[in-house]
Amino acid sequence: MSDIIHLLPDSVANQIAAGEVIQRPASAVKELLENAVDAGSTSIQVIIKDSGKTLIHVIDNGCGMSETDARMCFERHATSKINKAEDLFSIRTMGFRGEAMPSIAAIAQVELKSRRHDDETGTRVVIEGAEVKSQEAVSTAAGTSIAVKNLFFNIPARRNFLKSNPVEARHVIEEFERVALAQPQIAMSLQQNGMEVFQHPVSNFRQRIVNLYGANYNERLVPVQEETSLLNIAGFVGKPQFARKTRGEQYLFVNRRFIKDGYLHHAITGAFEELLPRDSFASYWLHLDIDPAKIDVNIHPTKTEVKFEDERSVYAIVRASVKRALGQYSVSPAIDFEQERAFDIPHAMRKESPRQPVVMVDTEYNPFREKSSPVENRQLNNLYSGINADVRALVESQQTMPEKLSLNSKWNEEFLLESDEFIFQLDNRYIITRLKTGLLIIDQQAAHERILYERYLKLMEAGNGPSQQSLFPQVLELAAGDYEVLKEINPDIRSLGFDLQEFGQNAFVIHGTPADIPAGDEKRMIEKLIEQFKNNQSQLNVDRREVLTRSMARSSSLKNGKYLTPKEMKQLLDELFACEKPFLSIDGKSTVVRMSLEEIKEMFRK
Repeated sequence: MSDIIHLLPDSVANQIAAGEVIQRPASAVKELLENAVDAGSTSIQVIIKDSGKTLIHVIDNGCGMSETDARMCFERHATSKINKAEDLFSIRTMGFRGEAMPSIAAIAQVELKSRRHDDETGTRVVIEGAEVKSQEAVSTAAGTSIAVKNLFFNIPARRNFLKSNPVEARHVIEEFERVALAQPQIAMSLQQNGMEVFQHPVSNFRQRIVNLYGANYNERLVPVQEETSLLNIAGFVGKPQFARKTRGEQYLFVNRRFIKDGYLHHAITGAFEELLPRDSFASYWLHLDIDPAKIDVNIHPTKTEVKFEDERSVYAIVRASVKRALGQYSVSPAIDFEQERAFDIPHAMRKESPRQPVVMVDTEYNPFREKSSPVENRQLNNLYSGINADVRALVESQQTMPEKLSLNSKWNEEFLLESDEFIFQLDNRYIITRLKTGLLIIDQQAAHERILYERYLKLMEAGNGPSQQSLFPQVLELAAGDYEVLKEINPDIRSLGFDLQEFGQNAFVIHGTPADIPAGDEKRMIEKLIEQFKNNQSQLNVDRREVLTRSMARSSSLKNGKYLTPKEMKQLLDELFACEKPFLSIDGKSTVVRMSLEEIKEMFRK
């Protein structure tokens, strides 16, 4: 039997190795940007076409390369960053393995032009699929210019696995933002398909954040500054009231290298304990400066993970620094030592527990409508106040699917005893109505989300949602990443009634919105839709239209805490039980809980 183990050809081995480093256009952008930073550049320009699939062009004014270096940089494991294994523990450069350039050259057509500042002429190297086509002297500006064309041209299967242009563009922008935030002392620009996306001058860290996200971020930032014998921390955290519903504004840099570290993320979010709104994520942009000998950056192909020598101490310092910054700038509650304690009456000595003042506003008030009698008002108040707390506890704890009722279009006639006489809200959250055999409890937000979800799904399939045109179109300015998201979903949301037109410079013009969106709420609704879409997309592995309809339903639905009139509650129930799946929320949980008379009787037997 012949031998079966053999060496792979260099071309095949290079393509396999390249797949570990260059996974998509954004990976190539990251590697080229880091090389430009390591070259000591003060200005970096990035030009991409078709989200990097056709062209990635990075131009810097760094130290440049000699004729020999220009050729050597395409050899595997050829690097100027380290000379021996011990150098791995004193690394402050972004790259050090010598894998980026040969990996890119193995799967693309690359043209490199480079000249040192003291040389009169530079060098031009053309390489395709790891094969050098030409090398010659050329007149070029000082620094390095690398054009990567037709990424994965020799691996069609890999190219076919790339996502759509808007998705790939989002990843490119994300990598650009990471380097831009890590290096505010470098002027950086990004152009996509001939349009300028970013133009950042040399600045400090705070200015770079504001340039990336908008002027309104200046008031959202809380400075964090701490120096210890182990590490130094500098940067900003976002104020809790501006926390977002999706991840994305969490940036942690170690020695100016962007990293992902769940352990330190927990430390930072832990400092926001009891300050963040529910289901929200803290924003932070923090630089950690630490002795390179106390970390290991060589544990992941993309170099986005770092191993700390003393993780517990780093965790404690980061958490304490963020917590101190929040307290120092009066973001978190602080103890008032000047308060006179003699007048602080203990709760046990009060005749009644303190109540938080509440302002009651009747949003349904109509001066031309016939007023209810005082007797009717008193009866309604007695009904609300007489609800047993155990019923509410049962509602909140009930997780099982309700017994399926064979409800039809006349469900209220079949199962309710004059619903108008017995239908009310509990805690402005649940709708309770009477069945012949017990009670029906409905989560109003989950129910409305189900109604809107099925409605938008039908509009999406029909492609003819009603649109309300604006008399005065509005301009909506977005962050670059959100702009790409809206570009991606714009063709689909047109069928829901949105009429948006690209305006350039990360802006859209709002010409029309779905008819059920209140006037003046257009911008907020679109921003909320983008946030929900990004959140759902990261959680659900489903079709984009499915994600979009879920996002739209969540953004447009009435929220818990909204007061409803008996007429509105009855209409909500009518629409819910006209749905195909009235008992399931869009998350697969229950919208309706049924309590039979037997279950209620059993509660009183205990």
